Amino acid sequence: MGDPASRSRSFRRLAFVIVSLVGLAVRLPQLGVRPMHTDEAVNAYITGQLLAGQPFAYDPQDRHGPALAALALPLARIQGARSFSDLTESELRLTSVIAGTVTILLFGAAVELFGFLPCLLAALLFALAPLPVYYDRYFIHESLFIAATFALILTAARAFQTVSVLWSTLAGVSAALMLACKETAVLHFFALAAAALVFRFWNLRGRPRAPMRFQPVIAAAVAFLALVAILFTWFGRNGHALRSLLLAVPEVLSRAAGQGHQKPFWYYGRLLVGGWSGGLLMVLAAIGFALSIRKRGPSPYGFLAYYAIFIAATYSLIPYKTPWLALNLWLPLTLLAAKAVQRIWVWAAAKMPWHAALPAFCALALVAAVLIAHDTRWRVFLHPADETNPYAYAHTTDDIIGLPAEISDLARRNHIADPRIAVIASDPWPLPWYLRRFSQTGFWQPGQPVAPADFYITSTDAANHYADQLRDFRPEFFGVRPNVLVLLWSRESK
Repeated sequence: MGDPASRSRSFRRLAFVIVSLVGLAVRLPQLGVRPMHTDEAVNAYITGQLLAGQPFAYDPQDRHGPALAALALPLARIQGARSFSDLTESELRLTSVIAGTVTILLFGAAVELFGFLPCLLAALLFALAPLPVYYDRYFIHESLFIAATFALILTAARAFQTVSVLWSTLAGVSAALMLACKETAVLHFFALAAAALVFRFWNLRGRPRAPMRFQPVIAAAVAFLALVAILFTWFGRNGHALRSLLLAVPEVLSRAAGQGHQKPFWYYGRLLVGGWSGGLLMVLAAIGFALSIRKRGPSPYGFLAYYAIFIAATYSLIPYKTPWLALNLWLPLTLLAAKAVQRIWVWAAAKMPWHAALPAFCALALVAAVLIAHDTRWRVFLHPADETNPYAYAHTTDDIIGLPAEISDLARRNHIADPRIAVIASDPWPLPWYLRRFSQTGFWQPGQPVAPADFYITSTDAANHYADQLRDFRPEFFGVRPNVLVLLWSRESK
């Protein structure tokens, strides 16, 4: 039968496995229904290049790091994809679904640090709340980045507790994976370091320091540098990538200035409190934050609160803002909200009879569950690409899904077996994704000479430059993004 402690550990592990399976079940339905966002299409194209045998080419101007592609490539191959044209939305988004599910499982590994009940509640929030569910179904780097960030917090904490070379190595691996996801990992390294310093000098002031050992530090540094070199050079096939990484700082600073994505300081706060459930969750997080910073001592919630304030201030002060970056704030805020729920339960159990406290708490939990379920259903499944959905940022419209079908139908009616398609636009994305199954597709910038084609796709401003070439063609409008149209030019059916 085993001892009680062993049975308790097994029960706890099973609880987090069940919650992660629930999160997986919520993320999988209708995975391929939502149109591909431009960022998803770019990442899909990169994956297609890798399937064709090309090494990953790091470009800090237009791409993030190789970690997402490194995970997506084997998953695509397992599902039978052999080229860019074979890929599907569901196959690619499964990468982010798995990363999000791993994050939920990591709460089980955080029990010794943050406690069983807060970790279980936080895991449930990650499994069911609209923000993580929505972006865990996006083929972008954020879900994997969050998993790596959480892994770094947990492994670094264990390394400090045990002064272990093994845990230090795992911390170095986690940090490298963060950087291989996104260059903004540097912001998190600074926020984590600042939180650790404040925690050490405020919460642990006067406590004896553990003796310094260099072996764990060296192990972490070696693991970090080795994995960064392996991933960015794509296992040694692209030696120029490390030089590009060193030159990425100016590009990252330029992007931080906005590049058309400027938002006010309070953007993330407004995003997080939105919907039916956002206000409740943020009030709980604020209570958990206040409880954590009020009490000095070795509680890891103090460190978590400092990290939350540093990373929230960093992302809020930077003009460049997109809604998926809010996931970086959601990670510490979820645990702080869970801590508040635990404290409220302890207070209610102490102030009220058991037979009154339990039903009241269950009723409040049911209300919260209904609010969260409403927001998740509305934002994730009913209106995932709608302009009124704050998570659907500059999102591809449903209209574009009909473009390849229209070309196929027109080609069939005009007896064109392999249509030649010319795309003329300064920013053609996500059209390379939707035209991936047409083998004779070319892309030109406005003003460039364009080869003869059976179909032309132009941006609205580019069409005027090719009036002679398009004289015998008729236009049909398709929406790409809100307030962004393209024209499909085709000959009249014979």
